[in-house]
Amino acid sequence: MLSGTTSKRGSQESSNSPYLNSEQKLRKSKSTEFLHQVHRKLSLKSLRRNGRNSTDESVHPSLRTASSSVVGFQPPVPKRRLLRSRAKRSADDVPPIPPRPAELDEMYLEIDMKLDDEAMAGIVDPGALYPDTTDASSPASDLYSSSQSGHSSSRYGRPTLRNPFSQPPVSRIRSLDLISPTDRRSFPIPDSWAVTPAQIPSLEAEEESMSDDGRSSGAGDLPRWKIRIYGPDNNDYILRISADDTVQTLTPYLDGKLPAGEEHEKHELYLRERGRERILSPNERPAKILRRCLQHAGYDESDGDAGTGKGAVGLPGVPFLLKFVYRSQFLGPADDDLSLNNFAYVNLIARSLVTIPVVLHQHADTIVSLRLSRNPLNDIPGDFMQSCTALSELYLSHTFLKKVPPSIRLGATLTLLDLSSNRLASLNDAGLDELPRLATLNLQNNRLERLLDVFPPSLLNLNVSNNKFGVFPLSITKLPNLSRLDISFNSIRELPQAIGRLTRLTKLVVVGNRISGLPDEFRSLVALDELDCRRNQITDLEPACQLPELAVLSADHNNLHTLPRSIGPMLHGLNVSHNHITELVVGSSSYSFALTCLDISNAKISVLSDITVSRLPQLRTLKLDRNSLRGLPDALGDLKWLETLSCADNSLSGIPETLGKLQKLESLDLHNNSITELPQSLWNCASLSRANFTSNLLAVLHDPPSDVEDSPTIPVAKLPSPTFAPRRPSVVPRLDLPPLAHSLEVLNLAENSLTDEMLPPLMIFKELRVLNLSLNDIQELPSNFFHDLTLLEEIYLSGNRLTHFPGEDLPRLERLSTLFLNGNHLQHLPHELGQVNSLSLFDVGNNLLKYNINNIDYDWNWNFNKNLVYLNLSGNKQLQIKSDMTNYGRPSVSSADRQSFSGFSALSRLRVLGLMDVTITNTTGSDIPDEGDDRRIRTSSSLVNGLSYGIADTLGKNRQPLMMDLVHEFRGFKKDTVFAMFGRSHPANQAAATTSNPLAKYLKDNFVRVFITQLSALDRQRGEGVPDALRRSFLKLNQEHHDSLFGSLRRTSGAGGLPIVDASQVYNGASGVVVYIDVVDKRMYIANAGNALAIVSRRGTAIPVSRKHEPWDRTEAARIRAAQGWISPSGLVGDELDISRSFGFYHLLPMVNARPDIFPYELTSLDDIVIIANRGLWDFVTYQTAVDLVQHTEPTAAAQKLRDVAISYGAEGSTMVMVVSLANLFHDKSDGAPTDRRRRRAVGVVDRILDRLKDEVPPPVGHVAIVFTDIKGSTHLWEATPSGMITAIHLHNNLLRRYLRICGGYEVRTEGDSFMCSFPTVLAAVWWCLTVQVELLKVSWPQDILDCPDGREIYDVDGRLMYRGLSIRIGIHCGSPLCLTDPVTNRMDYFGILVTRAARIASVAAGGQIMFSADVLNELNARIFQSDPAVEYPEPQPKEAIDGIRHLGPSVFRVGEMKLKGLEVPETLSFVLPSSLLGRSTYIEPIVVNPPPLPSPSLRSPPPSDRFELTQVRELARLCVRLEIACADPALYSLPGKPDADADILLPANTDLTDSELSALLYSLTIRIENTELVLRHKLNTHALTKNAIVSALRDLDERTLEELRTMLQIR
Repeated sequence: MLSGTTSKRGSQESSNSPYLNSEQKLRKSKSTEFLHQVHRKLSLKSLRRNGRNSTDESVHPSLRTASSSVVGFQPPVPKRRLLRSRAKRSADDVPPIPPRPAELDEMYLEIDMKLDDEAMAGIVDPGALYPDTTDASSPASDLYSSSQSGHSSSRYGRPTLRNPFSQPPVSRIRSLDLISPTDRRSFPIPDSWAVTPAQIPSLEAEEESMSDDGRSSGAGDLPRWKIRIYGPDNNDYILRISADDTVQTLTPYLDGKLPAGEEHEKHELYLRERGRERILSPNERPAKILRRCLQHAGYDESDGDAGTGKGAVGLPGVPFLLKFVYRSQFLGPADDDLSLNNFAYVNLIARSLVTIPVVLHQHADTIVSLRLSRNPLNDIPGDFMQSCTALSELYLSHTFLKKVPPSIRLGATLTLLDLSSNRLASLNDAGLDELPRLATLNLQNNRLERLLDVFPPSLLNLNVSNNKFGVFPLSITKLPNLSRLDISFNSIRELPQAIGRLTRLTKLVVVGNRISGLPDEFRSLVALDELDCRRNQITDLEPACQLPELAVLSADHNNLHTLPRSIGPMLHGLNVSHNHITELVVGSSSYSFALTCLDISNAKISVLSDITVSRLPQLRTLKLDRNSLRGLPDALGDLKWLETLSCADNSLSGIPETLGKLQKLESLDLHNNSITELPQSLWNCASLSRANFTSNLLAVLHDPPSDVEDSPTIPVAKLPSPTFAPRRPSVVPRLDLPPLAHSLEVLNLAENSLTDEMLPPLMIFKELRVLNLSLNDIQELPSNFFHDLTLLEEIYLSGNRLTHFPGEDLPRLERLSTLFLNGNHLQHLPHELGQVNSLSLFDVGNNLLKYNINNIDYDWNWNFNKNLVYLNLSGNKQLQIKSDMTNYGRPSVSSADRQSFSGFSALSRLRVLGLMDVTITNTTGSDIPDEGDDRRIRTSSSLVNGLSYGIADTLGKNRQPLMMDLVHEFRGFKKDTVFAMFGRSHPANQAAATTSNPLAKYLKDNFVRVFITQLSALDRQRGEGVPDALRRSFLKLNQEHHDSLFGSLRRTSGAGGLPIVDASQVYNGASGVVVYIDVVDKRMYIANAGNALAIVSRRGTAIPVSRKHEPWDRTEAARIRAAQGWISPSGLVGDELDISRSFGFYHLLPMVNARPDIFPYELTSLDDIVIIANRGLWDFVTYQTAVDLVQHTEPTAAAQKLRDVAISYGAEGSTMVMVVSLANLFHDKSDGAPTDRRRRRAVGVVDRILDRLKDEVPPPVGHVAIVFTDIKGSTHLWEATPSGMITAIHLHNNLLRRYLRICGGYEVRTEGDSFMCSFPTVLAAVWWCLTVQVELLKVSWPQDILDCPDGREIYDVDGRLMYRGLSIRIGIHCGSPLCLTDPVTNRMDYFGILVTRAARIASVAAGGQIMFSADVLNELNARIFQSDPAVEYPEPQPKEAIDGIRHLGPSVFRVGEMKLKGLEVPETLSFVLPSSLLGRSTYIEPIVVNPPPLPSPSLRSPPPSDRFELTQVRELARLCVRLEIACADPALYSLPGKPDADADILLPANTDLTDSELSALLYSLTIRIENTELVLRHKLNTHALTKNAIVSALRDLDERTLEELRTMLQIR
């Protein structure tokens, strides 16, 4: 099976790896080829002279092949046996793995080949099979199963029948030394001879079969693995081996199957993966290597053969992961093929070198830089290193080194040594300290846990990142000259104090560790210039910020609560984003800092003071995004050097007027705030070129100021005036324009409340390139709006109310390339639009277009814009595309030419065409272009299996479709549906691809086929389900695309004829997300790989149902490291990719694999929509913002709205959004169908978030539910952390107000941190209360709050979270209060005993409880638990509230009757908790009344005294008197005097009492108190022992006596 000659074509393709070029292929040495040529010539002569079976005696016995004497008779091979043969392939070709029928696979694996002598009698000559009688009786073995590529043949080409199950003969040991010294010990063999002495296999090789933690892979329970091995004759062989079989046990079988002429050379088993190869040591276990690689690539053991689900272990053909190659160790590039023209700088990366080529020995003294990375080098000859007298740089990365070659110590001239990405576990005996000139040492991505005790003192740069250090190596601190140190992505928890010795350190990188703080000795790093400590747990930066030379400090994603008050004089760049900072206070009033760049985004800052800003006068860049700021200080105007100001995603309500003083400001980003008005001084910003005010509450744009003082003015012509109907006074004509009119180039005003009356000020921006006015209330544009805006390149007017688009000045827009008019009320488009020749992206979808497309003289037709790349007409349900054969309009145009206007074939550059829901006649259907790798055509309906959906996308700057969408409906009873998208993985700031993404097209075209196959192959008895099918589909698609890419997609170059692959496809990839909806069972399965994500909106709350795979995630980082990958400090896998899972990127396998995360999801009637999008949306829009934007919006309009908002927020690359409505799964189509409601902002609403939600309910009147809330322990929290409490209150208020809109509540008023709300129904109030209690646990509270006792995390006995952050008590009562409108606030207010009772009910509730009255309980029992009859109220209970309450799983706990403060009638109370918070019912809060301050750690509390205190005895006497008087005559307490005033008479006159006297006195008082107790008990016995009876018996006691009595009872 293993024997056979290789065809000429096969030999040419024998070493063609997709990762190696033609100069890197493996070749046989010249001596070996020469011997084979001589052997073949002699054999051919013998054939012609004596026939095939004769033996040529002239051939030396050592050159004779075994096949010449093995076969005596060979019967013809039956044709059916050919089914087991495979076509011959190159050793480096990627064999396809087609799916095989189960019965064929079973026949292939289980066939019984009994080829003993008795069975083969009369067919095969036993002497031919067993030429050596000593081996004829060797037992058969089932180790080998044949899978030969091509027919097995002798060296003469005739098929040779061999027993694949027989034990091959053990070759005799023959000496290869024809001439050798008499005494070997007297002859030192040079290292360059590469002589491998006989060695006993050591146990060190066992490490290769272990996992990274040193434990065995645990495959001993698996009986057989199928391993594919490629031989030197281009054949591939399948071995069935056990998990414990080693290379040593496999070698005899592999040697016995070598082709003729190869058995005299020593062969080794090579492992080739990721463009590298190495020789496997004798004790390594291939099965365990394969198993570990499959696990790293995302496969499960149940995935079976190529994921077919058959349960077989292992994948025999996964060449895109690894390949086992058995070949001669002498195979390698000939010296003539090295193509070395410069022997000073030698680059031999990935040349499959096992030793140093001879040619380098000849020029060793001239080599300065030697790159030997990605070669299977085990060692470097010592004599070669000694000869390299000028060698300065040596690169040995990716060479599978387990220890440093000993000869490295001989490189006395080395200054740079790169040993990265190897398997170094120790540096013992490396001799690195013997390199006197070594300045740079790179050891990243190894398995080091400790370092050498001694390093060369000359070392300047050290990189030990991506290793296994748990403790900072102290040997590093002994390097006095160390300048740069990178120890990122380890597990270091603290820096040692000895780090202060590195006084010359200039750059320190500790990214991705677990460091919690910096030692005080850190202040000794006086030369440190740059510190990168991102992604740690650091709480204080004080030791670092005061360093005198520190210039750049990056500390984002830590645990900082505040910034240091003192900053070094040289610090100019500070990044502390993604921390828990609640207050920005730096320095003192007498000192200013040199900071030029400050990034404090994604923090918890709520206030920015003028004093803080005034201390940063040198700022050029200030980023404050995603905080809780409500205003900006006026001191911002004093930052005269400020160039970039970003304060997006805050709660700003206005902008200070001083902003106009910033004459150097170039970029201003204030999107997603609550700004209602822009300051007029903004016109004075002379350098402002980019301004983004998207997603605010702007309704007014001020005209330019009448006189601009202290600012440069430029004389221009008269301002144009708008030409529509008279409105407010237009811009006053002036000869001078403000500076902003000459600097602004990009203006984003999307999602505001602008009307067409506010447009005239925009007409003077003559330098404007991008204008975004999407999602406003514009109904009409002035006809001359574009007259002076001739430099416009992009115009966005989506989502307005336009009924007409002016076309008079469109021909003047010669640079216009992008025009978005979707989501308006347009019925036709102007003819002049066809004269904009530069137009390439045009979206006019979701309008009311209804016109004759052939009326080209008056209306627009797409065929006039030949440069169109993107055209979207989807959603125009009244638009008909049909040919018009009549002679309409222009008689000069022939009928044939007119028919072409209804087609799209003339648009040769078209890449995306949207025709969803557009009527297309049959006569023009053939004129619609076909889809391809670079073209996407959508002509389907927006309704699939009863589910409506919408798609919106846009192309990036490269104008190529990098994203592909997939919508598929399964026919039959179940009507399952698949929504998916595949494509773009790279961020937009990386180099844009010049071509499309064929991988995305391949995934779209093949996913359904593969998914159906995997569904049908599921083994239900083993518990396999849809998640298994989805996982296997992702992996199978990734493998199939690899096979197709390196198989059929190869092309041949004209010069050498070697097959190559387009590099852009090899290094390309695609993220993917698939949503599989089971319509019948109401279940949804979401699978995603990469950064394409999906979320679900459940009654307006965003629920993530996918996970972004990024290298920063610690679980993903651990998986990447286990797969021998590494992460750069910038967070890129292999310094290339910012995601950790994806399709494609085969050069990064298995670090980046296609295994998806799968989320099963139970659909309920509360689920509204599913949003599916790629990173173009999620990199700029949060999950909750995306849900808020599309509430109650039709899916097509929702998808377009999300895309438009992403563009206005800054998305530049290819963006795709898909929105699926789930309403029809639980409701009729007419019930609750979403509508695009356009409404004006309600009066008094100044919050952007609330403005996106549905309108507040009208003030409830009549029978209403009143709710009071109060924050538990708010006083203590305000005292402990005022800054943190400001942010926490802001988050608390936003949450309560959001769910008031969702649940239908009305905010009456707020008092401090308390809310008073009213609801039209009781169940709406209960729904709101339950929802708020659950959602409060999910809020991102400031860390200061979580560190306080009243905000700490508390878990129940089952480990479920009960309390976290602010905890509120809630009280509910219902009835008919007095309703009056407040004349000041103009809001409804409520009065009466009902309101008082509701407030008292809230006061008795514990933190986290929802207490309510009996009336509320009756409603719950009737509607939710259905245990009581229904209660009739004027307002019916809403169904959504009933469903929402039941979904939360409420449980009611009865408290009983309780007398409320200030109310005579007691109230029967109960409280309710959701199922996730049931632990609160048994949790007892610790009662702390005015706790004393904690003592100083240095002081100890005094020990308890055993002496009696006279003051305590007197207090006890007074209590005794009160009790006696109360028992005797309670009326005495009504007397004017105090009966207990003379209690001192009970004591002797002399106060100097001894202990015995005091003891006697105490005994007397105790007897008297016990007597009063008996009297009280007698009174209680006359009544039932109830709480009311006890209260009645003690009612006559005063409050002070009762308090002291309670205290005594507690002590007892």
